Amino acid sequence: MIWLLRHGDAEDTATDDAARRLTRKGARQAEAAGRALAAMGVELDSCLTSEKIRARETAESACRFRGVDPEDHDALRGGDFDAAELATGRGEVLLVGHEPDLSRAIHAATGARVKLSKGGLAGIADRTLIALLRPDDLARIAGTDS
Repeated sequence: MIWLLRHGDAEDTATDDAARRLTRKGARQAEAAGRALAAMGVELDSCLTSEKIRARETAESACRFRGVDPEDHDALRGGDFDAAELATGRGEVLLVGHEPDLSRAIHAATGARVKLSKGGLAGIADRTLIALLRPDDLARIAGTDS
């Protein structure tokens, strides 16, 4: 199973794009994603994340509830990537990154045309999109406010 999580809401400006941090809303979105994964019984084996601060903060918050330490991966920093290739040998994996890269990876893997919201989560199994959850959906599953 491959889970793809778009970073939460982030600052509009920073010294450079990679330094943009999560807003309070983004931190809530990341926490809700982690709590929702736990509520759904997802047992993550690994997490790969973009090294950009907003994605790294999202991964750390979401993975805190799953007992997994996020690992930076250049493929998630920006541009196209093959989700299945990144997940190979990692068990159930969470990939944390950016748009439009995540939506293009979902399309390449499944044929589904989607656009992940900031803080949104998608699940892929056997080249099939099995979950597409908005931040409000994740907050409801997590039992938190969005």
